[in-house]
Formats: sequence, C-alpha cells, structure tokens
Amino acid sequence: MGIRNSLIKNFNFLDLRTDRGALWENFCVVERIKVNFFRQRFVNNYFWRNYNGQEIDYLEERNGLLNAFEFKYSAKKKVKPPQAFLDTYPKSSFKVINRENLNELFLDKK
Repeated sequence: MGIRNSLIKNFNFLDLRTDRGALWENFCVVERIKVNFFRQRFVNNYFWRNYNGQEIDYLEERNGLLNAFEFKYSAKKKVKPPQAFLDTYPKSSFKVINRENLNELFLDKK
C-alpha cells in the first residue's frame, strides 16, 4: 500500500482520503493472509461476486468450509450477507470486520 500511495502521491490521513474503504479492505486482506501463513493455516483465498453485482470482500476455504469476510472502515455501516451467497453456500460463515472488532481477524481459532 505504501508503494501505491507513493505512486499516486497521497499520504493524507485516512480520514481525509476518498479511497479509505479500498485501503481498509486491502489492509485487512493482507493482514489476514499473514496471520494464516504464520499459523500455518493453509486456506484457499477467494473474492465472490455474482452477475447482479453482489459481492463479498474476502473468502477463505479450508477443509471444505467457507468463511466469508466483509471489511468496512466504519462500524456504523450495517451489512448483511448477500442472500444469493447464503442460498448457494448455506453452511458458510459470514463476519463483518471493522475498526472496532479488527482483533477478531487476528485472534480467531478457526
């Protein structure tokens, strides 16, 4: 993310940036991949989007189970999983990660 910021010459504080949501998503995905690596959890990483434009920011598949994550910078945003995703993958889990519960991304035992 530092190289990207350097290329676009934008080092403003996060609260002043128009791309903070994208930066937050990128940060969360990268940190989750690091956590899995250091815990030696071998997962398949995916992004999910359907033809109607519904999407999920990050998916992990391990042992045949899907764990879905939606990353929101603001804890005020209420998010529900897309019904099409739930219908297709009924045994999956879904978690919203924001600044207030970021530790859940690092501390889960799954």
